[in-house]
Amino acid sequence: MALVIGVTGGIGCGKSTVAQAFSTLGIETLDADDLAHAASELGGSAYPDIVALFGSAAVQTDGTLNRAFIRRQIFADPALRARLEAIVHPHVSAETVRRITQWQGPYGLWIVPLLLEKPGLRERADRILVVDCPEAQQIARVTASRGLHENEIRAIMAAQYSRDQRLALADDVLDNSGLLENLTAQVAQLDRFYRTLANAR
Repeated sequence: MALVIGVTGGIGCGKSTVAQAFSTLGIETLDADDLAHAASELGGSAYPDIVALFGSAAVQTDGTLNRAFIRRQIFADPALRARLEAIVHPHVSAETVRRITQWQGPYGLWIVPLLLEKPGLRERADRILVVDCPEAQQIARVTASRGLHENEIRAIMAAQYSRDQRLALADDVLDNSGLLENLTAQVAQLDRFYRTLANAR
């Protein structure tokens, strides 16, 4: 079985950018957010239970979920967020296992925003790779890319470990605060390292 590299980092740190950089080297990636989105979209396995939880206010005229509405609700109410996670996570977990067992390369990336925060997840990874950048940069990036207000971004950040907590738990760290070419060089170095680890198993 392929080596599983668990990738995490705060919102806006650039986990997707890192995944793309590894993909160009032929490495398979699996993003937990993509699986959660698929499970919760119209026709998805978790969709009926999500609608039952939030009611008609969470459904747009085309039948899809009003994700902005749901995001505001769950970050204002931790208990509600926990109920949503209890619906979605079993679907994501089952699909994660299925996908990872199909990896063909020496290692793969499993991208999970709350990999360190949620009990039982980090144990599924062979190594923890933290994508890091300063908090001010996180806020600036998310504001530019997703148009969220700073208070919304900070609410999301508050549900995640702090930068110091993530770094303390990391096996490996990618500094994504600079230019793309700097990130690419770090990815190439880690790729060689992970291939060596995988071959030694």
